Amino acid sequence: MLHTLCNVSSGRLSRVEPDEELTVDQLAAKVGMTVRNVRAYAGRGLIPPPRLAGRTGYYGQDHVARLTLVQELLGKGYTLAAVERMMSELPDGAMALGVFETLVNPWTPSEPEELDELQLAERAGIPHDPAIIAKLVELGIAERLDNDRLRIPNPDLLRTGLEVIKLGVPLDAIFAMLPKLFAQADAVAKTYVELFRSTVWRQFADAGLPADGWPEIQRTLENIIPLAGQALVAAFREAMAREIEIVAYEELGLDPTTLPSTG
Repeated sequence: MLHTLCNVSSGRLSRVEPDEELTVDQLAAKVGMTVRNVRAYAGRGLIPPPRLAGRTGYYGQDHVARLTLVQELLGKGYTLAAVERMMSELPDGAMALGVFETLVNPWTPSEPEELDELQLAERAGIPHDPAIIAKLVELGIAERLDNDRLRIPNPDLLRTGLEVIKLGVPLDAIFAMLPKLFAQADAVAKTYVELFRSTVWRQFADAGLPADGWPEIQRTLENIIPLAGQALVAAFREAMAREIEIVAYEELGLDPTTLPSTG
């Protein structure tokens, strides 16, 4: 389940105060569902029973977190049956839910943006071309909405690409490079996730997922991304400097093997 949820990217889970209790109507409004859906998911065991006071059921933070996670997984294309299997493995308790909130949160600071096709072309400084928009959609950089509007899931990536275009790099070259970039980023991400999975998580799982171990798991998850990013940037800077120097020597007709070793 951990490996599956690590591939989920989504918004932050709705918050509710630890001692706050909600009626089913308030719960539905909190998570953006209909009461009918809440009752249906409860009937399938996706959330635990409410606390009953007379004939009224009251729901808390665990219910909000679980229902939000259900929405996130369904939104990623998982079937309801698959979600049921995943949720059945989810331990009880706010700390465990906090760990899975960490897993489904986006790890980029920027929120998705919406703009129309003409705005995108203007921002790039190029004429509007439907073929270019189609390619952006194919690469996953943009998603089509109604009325010729586009949703940009990762605006930071788009902004970086637009800056590269302004440097004079042709669009065709950028489009050819992006799949390689995505593949390499996936490979690096899998390396770090597998490192966590095969060490910290495996020890925790082998110990039976003890309740007092969840805080350390969450701290590790919250810290591994920035630390991985720092290590990757440091290694990339060194590799980039080396590659630029090699190419410079080649373009000047010099022997790259005469370069001093970077160790």
